[in-house]
Amino acid sequence: MTDQPGRARRTTSLGAAGWWSRIFALILILIGIVLTAGGVWLIALGGSWYYAVAGIALLYSGFGFWQIRMKGFYVYLATWALTLVWAFWEVGFSGWDLVPRVVAPTVLLIGSLFTLPALSRTPEPHSEMTPAMSLVGAFAMAGLALFLMQGMAHAATGDTAVASPDKSAVKGTGTMVSTSAEGVNVRRSGADWPYYGGSRDATRYSPLDQINVDNVKNLKEVWHFHTGDMPDKDAKGSYSPENTPLKVGSHVYVCSAKDELISLDAGTGKEEWRYDPKVPDDAVPYGATCRGVAYYQVPTMSADAPCAERIIIGTLDARLIAIDAEHGRLCEDFGDKGMVYLEKGLGKTVPGWYAITAPPTIVRGVIVVGAQVKDGQAENAPSGVIRGYSAENGKLAWAWDMGAPDRTGAPTDGETYTRGTPNMWTAATADPELGYVYLPLGNSSVDYYGGNRKPYENEYNSSLVAIDVTTGKPGWHFQTVHYDLWDYDLGSQVSLVDMKTDNGTVPALVLPSKQGQIYVLNRKTGESLFPVEERPVPSGGVEPDNLAKTQPYSGYAHLDQPKLTARDMWGMSPIDQLWCRIQFRRAHYDGEYTAPTADKPYIEYPGYNGGSDWGSVAIDPKDRILVANYNDMPNFNQLIPREKADEMGLKPINEGGERKSAEGKGDPQTGSPYAINVNAGWQMPTGMLCSAPPYGHIRAIDLDTGKTLWDEPFGSAVNNGPFGIPTHLPLTIGTPNNGGPLVTAGGLIFIAATTDNKFRAIDLKTGKVVWETDLPAGGQANPMTYEENGRQFVVLAPGGHHFMKTKVGDDVIAWALPDQG
Repeated sequence: MTDQPGRARRTTSLGAAGWWSRIFALILILIGIVLTAGGVWLIALGGSWYYAVAGIALLYSGFGFWQIRMKGFYVYLATWALTLVWAFWEVGFSGWDLVPRVVAPTVLLIGSLFTLPALSRTPEPHSEMTPAMSLVGAFAMAGLALFLMQGMAHAATGDTAVASPDKSAVKGTGTMVSTSAEGVNVRRSGADWPYYGGSRDATRYSPLDQINVDNVKNLKEVWHFHTGDMPDKDAKGSYSPENTPLKVGSHVYVCSAKDELISLDAGTGKEEWRYDPKVPDDAVPYGATCRGVAYYQVPTMSADAPCAERIIIGTLDARLIAIDAEHGRLCEDFGDKGMVYLEKGLGKTVPGWYAITAPPTIVRGVIVVGAQVKDGQAENAPSGVIRGYSAENGKLAWAWDMGAPDRTGAPTDGETYTRGTPNMWTAATADPELGYVYLPLGNSSVDYYGGNRKPYENEYNSSLVAIDVTTGKPGWHFQTVHYDLWDYDLGSQVSLVDMKTDNGTVPALVLPSKQGQIYVLNRKTGESLFPVEERPVPSGGVEPDNLAKTQPYSGYAHLDQPKLTARDMWGMSPIDQLWCRIQFRRAHYDGEYTAPTADKPYIEYPGYNGGSDWGSVAIDPKDRILVANYNDMPNFNQLIPREKADEMGLKPINEGGERKSAEGKGDPQTGSPYAINVNAGWQMPTGMLCSAPPYGHIRAIDLDTGKTLWDEPFGSAVNNGPFGIPTHLPLTIGTPNNGGPLVTAGGLIFIAATTDNKFRAIDLKTGKVVWETDLPAGGQANPMTYEENGRQFVVLAPGGHHFMKTKVGDDVIAWALPDQG
């Protein structure tokens, strides 16, 4: 009884340290409740015991701090120490993996130190420790100490990393020696950038070397242009320009997000002319995009004739337009007074469903054009037909409709091109000597269900198709995913190279893919120059009888990572890491090509934005180095049964459905039994990603063998953080990236792409950043370079990107070395 007055006095005159001890106690108790409850759930799912045991320890420690007793501090100190042991046991010394395991507990440890003045002044009355509390504390400490013994159990349930086979160890037989005649001529001069991919071969390489590793640090901005094309607040779509300008003669040709075509003076960046096709807002699909345009010089016209040089652009509202490259006026002799209307023959469509977002490809005087068909809307979507038009007069030369292979022209009245077929939304590449144009195809109109697909859709889905540009007939095709249910459509433009083999020099192409496989094919025959292994893949899901039993893995090079495990789950603290581990455990996951499921979520890894996308790769022909930047992020998906999808009000775009949602996020897939919901990148409620960084890399690959020369995380944490709040931490975390590289003879890689809004120059030989600058908007675009009046310029159009959540802009910026004149 004599202790009671003293206790009352301590309660009423705690002092600052005492009050902080009580506040700190509440923090620990709240965290302990969450970790205990979530940890018990995780244990029930077969996961780690750490979180439940640590939660109990925090509760015990919290009660001690509430009583202002040293036992609270001692218990927390022991909990922290054993947490360190567990963290290093689970992930070793991997810095980013340690963040959720160590940082927050250490911050709490530092906070606990401010309670010591109060704790040290308070005697420890052992009589106040009840038997129940002693038992709880002993259980918590014993549980943490013995947790390390659970390794074998965790290995059995998937908590131990499983390395994928080292596919890059397969030796190849190829060596790049040269490019075709047109590519060599472009590279010899180096002054222009007349193709979307730099040269006809789409290698994104420039022979210019005025800017090199030694002097790139001196680069300065020399001109800065604004297109003026910015989104209206009431626009129905979002902006993602993704533009790479062309440079021909003394002109730079830029297209804005909504297809305004602008000619700039290459030396000064001053506007020379502008053509606005007046694309309406409702034509914007998922995003307003114009990756590039095509340049064509009519061989039958005199150089000074109107439209002898013309720019061909495809628009979001499905027009093909020819514009005089010198004066910016419509070419009246092309199509209907300068325009071809591509919706002809498609049948029923609505604005935003069928749009041109990539540059057309021109070969042997034929414009080859595909289109983006907005994903996930309905099986009865507009056709993915590929068409060829005369570059001189705009007349239809041929149409390749895989559902009507015997028809080469337009459908007759009352008929349409076959609806719902795989489309080509990205850029093609052409070989005029062979007469082939290489088409990277996407999926049928419903990405995540294939039960209603036609045989020809399964045949060409996610394939590279070589079309004879004279006849419009396919010569060969190479499929990168069999029965694709993962939206692994081909987004990269292929690059043309010549390879030395045991049988002599072979004209070849490099084909990157979203799932991370890089193939090298004979561009005459489509045969792989390196082994391609058909490996068994998971079965099950809602279509167990339809799934392909194997998938093709390249023996040349690959960008995919080892199988995802529970240990790879991440977060800024143990709480969000616990949340992600619970999601991992409750999802279906069997590794790459896990089958889509409806009864519970499933993990797709890599996600549909993994591997290489529209930014494509770059190839240095002199040093024989291939450069690829890529993403490393999973998706967290679930099929939605049709009845539930109808209850949710999921409708396709032609029935008034949502336009702005991300691809796969609540897509109705009308006509199939399931809608789909995709959590792209697998974001937790804070906006952070559930898998551990790095999320983006850039890699140099020996073109001879496919061996990795170096691989570096790519992008900093400066503009990234929970709830979209920038951390301003200049730490190389490896961010998601969209956009591709440029390689120069100066030994440099120029690339933006990351979500930190920076533009970088990287040493090609070492992978180290040798120059960087901040951008006014997101750098999700491919850079280009050219020479004007003896000076090398590097140009980027950082327009931002709604999917990457970077700032949208209308900028076109040029950098050069200081003028020595």
